[in-house]
Amino acid sequence: MPATVQPTLPQPRPGAARGLLDGAWWPRSRDLLSELPSLTAVLDPLWGRITRVAVNPVYWPDIPRKVPVDGHIVKAGWFTEFDPHKLLLLSYDNGRRDLLVIPPETGTESAARLMAAASGHDGPPLTASAFIAADEGRYGAAASGAPLDPEEAWEYEGGVPEIVR
Repeated sequence: MPATVQPTLPQPRPGAARGLLDGAWWPRSRDLLSELPSLTAVLDPLWGRITRVAVNPVYWPDIPRKVPVDGHIVKAGWFTEFDPHKLLLLSYDNGRRDLLVIPPETGTESAARLMAAASGHDGPPLTASAFIAADEGRYGAAASGAPLDPEEAWEYEGGVPEIVR
């Protein structure tokens, strides 16, 4: 799925506290080499040239060290300590940005809810995985669209922050 950006992305005010996420991305596959250029094509004009990206390798089977994008190179890295549903972007102009990565196999309805929630969330700060878990808990289906097994459903019942109203 191509990167989609609303025309009025919230820009942080100088000195203002940010949430844990700056938006969401719903790639078509788990191939960072082919997916990253379309994301940076959208974000470079808005956030400044993206120079580095970091992910958790749990959902990215191949993480190249360098990704050619629109006439420049984005250096890629991975950290197992990162939230597996998050992508970290670095730009010389705007510093760090964190995006919720919606799994490519996610159904359209779940993806739309997650994108809206990540970009317009005004509640307590949530991690990327917490957004995924909250959507699964509220709608009884995994982000991939598959129903949760009874043990997973029980785990997500109660206490899950409500992010979509």
